[in-house]
Amino acid sequence: MRAIAICCGVPLAGAALTGSAVLNNRAVAPASPVIAAAADLSYALAEVAQSFHRETGMAVRLTFGSSGNFTQQILQGAPFEMFLSADEGYVEQLAKAGKTRDEGALYGIGRIGIFAPAGSPVLADSELTDLAAALTDGRLKKFAIANPEHAPYGRAAQQALQHAGLWDKIKGRLVLGENVSQATQFAASGSAQGGIIPLSLARAPPVARLGSFALIPESWHAPLRQRMVLMKTAGKTAKAFYDYMQQPAARAVLRRYGFALPGETS
Repeated sequence: MRAIAICCGVPLAGAALTGSAVLNNRAVAPASPVIAAAADLSYALAEVAQSFHRETGMAVRLTFGSSGNFTQQILQGAPFEMFLSADEGYVEQLAKAGKTRDEGALYGIGRIGIFAPAGSPVLADSELTDLAAALTDGRLKKFAIANPEHAPYGRAAQQALQHAGLWDKIKGRLVLGENVSQATQFAASGSAQGGIIPLSLARAPPVARLGSFALIPESWHAPLRQRMVLMKTAGKTAKAFYDYMQQPAARAVLRRYGFALPGETS
């Protein structure tokens, strides 16, 4: 798993979806709680953490990766104080295992779409029509998605491709990212000729400028109900950040990146 540690800062544009744990050019204090977050939150949550620090003076350390891998780490005793999952099923699993304070709170419904890097022979369209044609005429050589075995967005990508009748044809050309950040890097950098990535990453300016994106109908895959929860070991700062995530300032950032709650528009 490739986890990305970021605290109170946005990922560097030049590094795509990588970053470093810095705050005002100083290393973050070790006492800051470590928050495990699904990789689709790489940009949105960094902005929220920055706003949280500005308003409260408190800092958190963010590490991004696949929800499935984080769940296994938490079950094995990883010292995270809060977990933001791309699939609420993982939070429910941890709650049943007695690792969390409660069952947490929904923070958004995720969306996926097809991304085509600039210069790709594949066009991004919502119905995956050109992707199907590219598979037939040989234009498509490599296509990126997150690993469906442990990444919720990878499972959603597989379901969408199955809905379109393309899964069996495309399996041999897939490049699997350890998480959606890595899959997005493959697609956006041109290492693959396209990919299925989260709306939240497609809306990040460093990604958006590298290609075109089209939303896939949400009926093509199971809902990406994303839930956050505090661990039983959570301290004061983690609890404050959890509460802040549900306030208007944080909700505005999340909606801007496409994380709408039922009844909201993004």
